[in-house]
Amino acid sequence: MPPMSLAEPTGRYLSADEREDIALFKAKGLGVRAIARELHRDPGTISRELRRNAATRGHKIEYRASVAQWKAEQAAKRPKPSKLVTNPRLHDYVQQRLAGELVRPDGTVAPGPETAWNGRNKARRQDRPWATAWSPEQISQRLVVDFPDDEDMRISHEAIYQGLYIVGRGALKRELVSCLRTGRALRVPRERSRNKAQGHVTADVVIGERPAEVEDREVPGHWEGDLIIGLDRSAIGTVVERTSRYTMLVHLPRLEGYGETPRVKNGPALAGYGAVAMKEALEATMTSMPDELLRSLTWDRGKELAQHAQFRIDTGIAVYFADPHSPWQRGTNENTNGLLRQYFPKGTDLSRWSLEDLLAVQHALNSRPRKVLGWKTPAEVLDEQLRFIQQAGVATTG
Repeated sequence: MPPMSLAEPTGRYLSADEREDIALFKAKGLGVRAIARELHRDPGTISRELRRNAATRGHKIEYRASVAQWKAEQAAKRPKPSKLVTNPRLHDYVQQRLAGELVRPDGTVAPGPETAWNGRNKARRQDRPWATAWSPEQISQRLVVDFPDDEDMRISHEAIYQGLYIVGRGALKRELVSCLRTGRALRVPRERSRNKAQGHVTADVVIGERPAEVEDREVPGHWEGDLIIGLDRSAIGTVVERTSRYTMLVHLPRLEGYGETPRVKNGPALAGYGAVAMKEALEATMTSMPDELLRSLTWDRGKELAQHAQFRIDTGIAVYFADPHSPWQRGTNENTNGLLRQYFPKGTDLSRWSLEDLLAVQHALNSRPRKVLGWKTPAEVLDEQLRFIQQAGVATTG
């Protein structure tokens, strides 16, 4: 950017003549508001000018017009060095949360697929590197939480994006754009695709029958679920708690004989997410949570949950189905599935990932701060909910 003129005809910036007037009025003993009235400026403008551009030579703060004009010209020079270049500690913090490694429950690294960044814009149907993948806004806001008293550890999300997208800033390597959720190499608008899943459900389990308490997200324990589909009929189940946004991934390995025996009409679903296999896998995943957090489940219209009646009997979780072509009725789950596509892109085989790999991705997602949660992580909010439920239970029994 070329240096801006500080004496624009529009009067947006203070001119050298105005700074001389400020110095004269200041010498006469006028206050900030009196000077502002004389110059027809906002008092905040005068206050900032006196604070930022005062001369400090000899350890004495004194406002002089010539020094103030020089300081203003120096501050207006562009481009400025990026904070990510001048502050190594801030650079390491940002890069670790943008491109850090995923860790399995046993502490080992989950490397994910082998990839090579080719610089193309959002290569959707190919593997992408696995990383902690916090968004720039999450990183920016979490810095305030982690370093409340350190003003040096501050950076805007736009500065992080510029470090990724603008060539020559020298802040972050360009290939790290693949760690962003969208993975695009250029900053262009994105068009969302529509969910067209269909399925038959009975009238007693439609979303209109769902309790009203689910809508306001005040009561924890109400979940939304769906599948993300991959290559060769592979899939991973996703369930998200509406209040905390805590995510659980359902491992759906292919059954024995898949790809070896010819497909049989009305035969067993060997792809791993037939009605019976889906019920058992979903039951095993959700019952790992306390009973107080298992109130209801809202699912897409897919037939993989055709055993929902038996699932309700076995777990006590009420199941409801969204209306056709209405993904916004499960907006929390749809958004989460979009986040998961960074790790499990469309057009890739999802059956190759083990349960341990899914748990590593699940941990990464639940450890990211979320704007909707006041920059807390879903795991932190869920822990607060559990403590509140336990305390309420003790108070009731006491």
